Amino acid sequence: MLTGLLIVLPLVASLLVFMTKGNASRQLALGASVAELALAIFVWMSYRHNPDSSLLSLDCTWVKSLAIHFAVKADAMSLLMILLTTFLVPLIILSSFSTNYEKPQNFYGLILLMQMALVGVFAATDGFLFYVFWELALIPIYFICLLWGGEGRAHITFKFFVYTLLGSLFMLVGLVYLYNHTHVNGLHSWALQDIYDAGRSLDASQQGMVFWLIFVAFAVKMPVFPFHTWQPDTYVNAPTQGTMLLSGIMLKMGTFGAIRWLIPVVPMGMDQWANTAMVLSVIGIVYASCIAIVQKDFKRLIAYSSIAHVGLIAAGIFSANQQGVQGALMQMMAHGINVVGLFLIADILVRHTGTRLISELGGIRAMNGNFAVLFLIIVLGAVALPLTNGFIGEFLLMNGVYQYNAVMAGFAGLTIILGAVYMLRSYQGIMLGDKKESSMSFGALQSTDKLVLIVVCAAVIFFGVFPGPLNELAEEGARAVISNLK
Repeated sequence: MLTGLLIVLPLVASLLVFMTKGNASRQLALGASVAELALAIFVWMSYRHNPDSSLLSLDCTWVKSLAIHFAVKADAMSLLMILLTTFLVPLIILSSFSTNYEKPQNFYGLILLMQMALVGVFAATDGFLFYVFWELALIPIYFICLLWGGEGRAHITFKFFVYTLLGSLFMLVGLVYLYNHTHVNGLHSWALQDIYDAGRSLDASQQGMVFWLIFVAFAVKMPVFPFHTWQPDTYVNAPTQGTMLLSGIMLKMGTFGAIRWLIPVVPMGMDQWANTAMVLSVIGIVYASCIAIVQKDFKRLIAYSSIAHVGLIAAGIFSANQQGVQGALMQMMAHGINVVGLFLIADILVRHTGTRLISELGGIRAMNGNFAVLFLIIVLGAVALPLTNGFIGEFLLMNGVYQYNAVMAGFAGLTIILGAVYMLRSYQGIMLGDKKESSMSFGALQSTDKLVLIVVCAAVIFFGVFPGPLNELAEEGARAVISNLK
């Protein structure tokens, strides 16, 4: 019941926001997102008290003839992603208060509608329902990017839509194939455990086929090399809050899907093709890191850094061991928090200086020392400095990939070195040294910008020093996945 309420609340709130005029819509959207966060925390506390409570699940027949159920559940893995989603959405909405969007009720209504779909993706335990929420999440972000994006948004957004929609169709074919191989009392079923049983009942060649059908959808969403080409332009062109939704939460749909709906479903398919998926992930790490180093636009640099970070997460997932999957879950949380902070910083730079080009910036530390400190903390989290939130996940990921293959771990480890190069060098170019233009000024941060950065920095430090609460959920979630591989 509580998990169903997590889906209903943002849906109802989005409808109310659509009907609200002017700036009152953003106040209502912020209030609704904070209420959703409070509810998610309550669900988490309920889970800690009694993981098997009936309040944490909901299962209603939706289409009886096809055995489709509206089945959702809050378990360790889904709770991690729900907590990430509900934590970031209020920050994303608050970060928009410095910008006046045309027809704000539509903008904020779409954000809440997307939150509803994202929570549904993470909570669904019915294969068809998972696909429905997966597709629903695409619609709001498509319109956010199309209506409020930058120059050339129509072409770029169409490319993004086509990529993700085609990938989703491959996944639908794979899920339908599995559904047709389920046998529960002589009937077919979309239930998660029945999908697992159906996948394991297939022979090696069939599992290999299903692996690729489902993998393509998740690889596009993450994105993994060479399915990444839609990402940099979309991230740069989208409005800042759209980019935050895409990078902070939406790409986690792909990594989460790979953990829950791929590797436990076709274990023999994993044995056949995990090495290929691992190689693609590692190539993406090195490729994206090298391109990030030469970027002149700070927002585009963050976009490529995101591909590199997700490549390491994917490598951990396809290592298919406890440390790799657990590290992937932890790094998904850390990456979501850090990348939202970094994209807000890119937006602040544009609003204060009129440019994101690193070569045209410099000396901002002397003009606003507080901003320099907040920026540095987020950068250190992004490069996984010990005692920041990025460290524990990256350490576990490297451990998991090393257990799988030491050579691949060596190449994957380049993300640590190259990441430090492009992040610290960009910080140096933007914040330190002398001003490039004598006329350039950088005033005080707006209160909402400062509040969001402070919250992000607090999360970077807190979950670096006290990772226990999240790590317990990640460990339990990873253990459940690995047990289904045996």
